[in-house]
Amino acid sequence: MSHFSDAALVARVLVEDDRNAFGELVRRYQSQVRALLMKLTAGDRPEADDLAQETFIRAYRHLRKFKGEASFSTWLYRIAYNQFITSKRRSDRMEYREEIDETGAAEPDAASMRLLSRIDVEKAMACLQPIERAALTLSYGHETPHNEIAQTLQCPLGTVKTLINRARAKMAKKLAPHKQGESV
Repeated sequence: MSHFSDAALVARVLVEDDRNAFGELVRRYQSQVRALLMKLTAGDRPEADDLAQETFIRAYRHLRKFKGEASFSTWLYRIAYNQFITSKRRSDRMEYREEIDETGAAEPDAASMRLLSRIDVEKAMACLQPIERAALTLSYGHETPHNEIAQTLQCPLGTVKTLINRARAKMAKKLAPHKQGESV
Protein backbone atom coordinates (compact mmCIF):
# COMPACT_ATOMS: atom_id res chain seq x y z
CA MET A 1 0.00 0.00 0.00
CA SER A 2 3.05 2.24 0.32
CA HIS A 3 3.00 2.84 -3.45
CA PHE A 4 -0.33 4.71 -3.29
CA SER A 5 -0.34 8.50 -3.22
CA ASP A 6 -1.68 10.31 -0.16
CA ALA A 7 -4.78 11.30 -2.17
CA ALA A 8 -5.42 7.67 -3.16
CA LEU A 9 -5.08 6.54 0.46
CA VAL A 10 -7.47 9.26 1.62
CA ALA A 11 -9.95 8.17 -1.05
CA ARG A 12 -9.69 4.53 0.08
CA VAL A 13 -10.43 5.57 3.66
CA LEU A 14 -13.41 7.69 2.66
CA VAL A 15 -14.92 5.40 0.03
CA GLU A 16 -14.09 1.95 1.38
CA ASP A 17 -13.57 2.74 5.09
CA ASP A 18 -10.12 1.17 4.61
CA ARG A 19 -8.43 1.55 7.98
CA ASN A 20 -5.24 0.01 6.62
CA ALA A 21 -5.02 2.94 4.20
CA PHE A 22 -5.25 5.36 7.11
CA GLY A 23 -2.64 3.28 8.94
CA GLU A 24 -0.33 3.83 5.98
CA LEU A 25 -0.87 7.60 6.23
CA VAL A 26 -0.04 7.42 9.94
CA ARG A 27 3.15 5.46 9.18
CA ARG A 28 4.15 8.01 6.55
CA TYR A 29 3.71 11.05 8.74
CA GLN A 30 3.95 10.01 12.39
CA SER A 31 7.67 10.82 12.65
CA GLN A 32 7.29 14.27 11.10
CA VAL A 33 4.20 15.14 13.16
CA ARG A 34 5.87 13.95 16.34
CA ALA A 35 9.07 15.88 15.52
CA LEU A 36 7.07 19.06 14.93
CA LEU A 37 5.22 18.60 18.20
CA MET A 38 8.48 17.86 20.07
CA LYS A 39 9.75 21.26 18.93
CA LEU A 40 6.49 23.02 19.73
CA THR A 41 6.35 21.51 23.22
CA ALA A 42 10.01 22.40 23.84
CA GLY A 43 11.02 18.75 24.07
CA ASP A 44 8.20 17.50 26.29
CA ARG A 45 8.10 13.94 24.91
CA PRO A 46 4.95 12.73 26.74
CA GLU A 47 3.06 15.87 25.71
CA ALA A 48 4.27 15.57 22.10
CA ASP A 49 3.24 11.89 22.00
CA ASP A 50 -0.22 12.69 23.39
CA LEU A 51 -0.67 15.54 20.92
CA ALA A 52 0.49 13.37 18.01
CA GLN A 53 -2.04 10.71 18.94
CA GLU A 54 -4.78 13.33 19.20
CA THR A 55 -3.69 14.76 15.84
CA PHE A 56 -4.19 11.45 14.06
CA ILE A 57 -7.47 10.75 15.83
CA ARG A 58 -8.74 14.17 14.82
CA ALA A 59 -7.45 13.71 11.26
CA TYR A 60 -9.31 10.40 10.98
CA ARG A 61 -12.54 11.86 12.33
CA HIS A 62 -12.36 14.89 10.04
CA LEU A 63 -10.85 13.30 6.94
CA ARG A 64 -13.89 14.33 4.88
CA LYS A 65 -12.84 17.95 5.44
CA PHE A 66 -9.55 17.35 3.61
CA LYS A 67 -10.15 18.99 0.24
CA GLY A 68 -6.74 18.39 -1.32
CA GLU A 69 -6.14 22.11 -1.81
CA ALA A 70 -2.91 21.74 0.16
CA SER A 71 -0.79 18.65 0.57
CA PHE A 72 -1.94 16.07 3.10
CA SER A 73 1.14 16.83 5.23
CA THR A 74 0.25 20.54 5.36
CA TRP A 75 -3.30 19.68 6.44
CA LEU A 76 -1.95 17.28 9.07
CA TYR A 77 0.59 19.85 10.36
CA ARG A 78 -2.28 22.33 10.72
CA ILE A 79 -4.20 19.85 12.86
CA ALA A 80 -1.07 19.19 14.96
CA TYR A 81 -0.49 22.91 15.42
CA ASN A 82 -4.14 23.42 16.43
CA GLN A 83 -3.89 20.54 18.92
CA PHE A 84 -0.79 22.18 20.40
CA ILE A 85 -2.46 25.61 20.69
CA THR A 86 -5.54 24.05 22.30
CA SER A 87 -3.38 22.17 24.78
CA LYS A 88 -1.32 25.28 25.52
CA ARG A 89 -4.44 27.29 26.23
CA ARG A 90 -5.67 24.59 28.60
CA SER A 91 -2.45 24.45 30.56
CA ASP A 92 -1.88 28.26 30.60
CA ARG A 93 1.85 27.86 30.38
CA MET A 94 4.53 25.47 29.23
CA GLU A 95 7.57 24.31 31.12
CA TYR A 96 10.94 23.57 29.67
CA ARG A 97 12.57 20.60 31.32
CA GLU A 98 16.22 21.31 31.31
CA GLU A 99 18.62 18.44 30.99
CA ILE A 100 21.82 18.96 32.91
CA ASP A 101 25.13 17.29 32.22
CA GLU A 102 26.08 15.84 35.60
CA THR A 103 29.17 13.90 34.53
CA GLY A 104 31.46 16.36 36.28
CA ALA A 105 34.06 15.87 33.56
CA ALA A 106 36.68 18.62 33.51
CA GLU A 107 36.78 18.70 29.72
CA PRO A 108 33.62 17.45 28.01
CA ASP A 109 34.10 15.10 25.08
CA ALA A 110 32.66 15.82 21.62
CA ALA A 111 29.43 13.91 22.34
CA SER A 112 28.87 15.94 25.52
CA MET A 113 29.51 19.18 23.65
CA ARG A 114 26.95 18.20 20.98
CA LEU A 115 24.42 17.37 23.70
CA LEU A 116 25.05 20.70 25.44
CA SER A 117 24.72 22.55 22.14
CA ARG A 118 21.45 20.78 21.44
CA ILE A 119 20.16 21.68 24.91
CA ASP A 120 21.15 25.31 24.28
CA VAL A 121 19.24 25.31 20.99
CA GLU A 122 16.18 23.71 22.60
CA LYS A 123 16.27 26.26 25.43
CA ALA A 124 16.47 29.05 22.86
CA MET A 125 13.57 27.50 20.91
CA ALA A 126 11.51 27.38 24.12
CA CYS A 127 11.83 31.17 24.38
CA LEU A 128 10.11 31.69 21.02
CA GLN A 129 6.41 32.32 20.67
CA PRO A 130 4.61 29.11 19.63
CA ILE A 131 3.84 30.45 16.15
CA GLU A 132 7.49 31.48 15.66
CA ARG A 133 8.63 28.05 16.84
CA ALA A 134 6.20 26.39 14.43
CA ALA A 135 7.30 28.51 11.47
CA LEU A 136 11.00 27.95 12.18
CA THR A 137 10.55 24.20 12.75
CA LEU A 138 8.51 23.72 9.59
CA SER A 139 10.97 25.77 7.55
CA TYR A 140 14.26 24.34 8.77
CA GLY A 141 13.31 21.11 10.48
CA HIS A 142 10.89 19.86 7.84
CA GLU A 143 12.04 21.93 4.83
CA THR A 144 8.43 22.95 4.23
CA PRO A 145 8.03 25.65 1.56
CA HIS A 146 6.93 29.04 2.90
CA ASN A 147 3.60 28.91 1.04
CA GLU A 148 2.73 25.60 2.75
CA ILE A 149 3.77 27.03 6.12
CA ALA A 150 1.39 29.92 5.47
CA GLN A 151 -1.41 27.41 4.83
CA THR A 152 -0.50 25.39 7.92
CA LEU A 153 -0.40 28.42 10.21
CA GLN A 154 -3.25 30.16 8.39
CA CYS A 155 -1.43 33.42 7.94
CA PRO A 156 -0.16 35.46 4.97
CA LEU A 157 3.10 34.48 3.25
CA GLY A 158 4.73 37.76 4.33
CA THR A 159 3.87 36.99 7.96
CA VAL A 160 5.55 33.58 7.64
CA LYS A 161 8.74 35.23 6.39
CA THR A 162 8.58 37.74 9.25
CA LEU A 163 8.00 34.99 11.81
CA ILE A 164 10.98 33.00 10.54
CA ASN A 165 13.25 36.05 10.47
CA ARG A 166 12.12 37.13 13.94
CA ALA A 167 12.64 33.61 15.29
CA ARG A 168 16.12 33.40 13.74
CA ALA A 169 17.06 36.77 15.26
CA LYS A 170 15.80 35.73 18.71
CA MET A 171 17.67 32.43 18.45
CA ALA A 172 20.88 34.20 17.39
CA LYS A 173 20.57 36.65 20.30
CA LYS A 174 19.85 33.83 22.77
CA LEU A 175 22.73 31.70 21.50
CA ALA A 176 25.22 34.58 21.08
CA PRO A 177 26.53 34.44 24.68
CA HIS A 178 27.40 30.76 24.14
CA LYS A 179 29.30 31.52 20.96
CA GLN A 180 31.22 34.35 22.64
CA GLY A 181 32.16 32.06 25.51
CA GLU A 182 33.61 29.52 23.08
CA SER A 183 36.01 32.00 21.47
CA VAL A 184 37.47 33.33 24.73
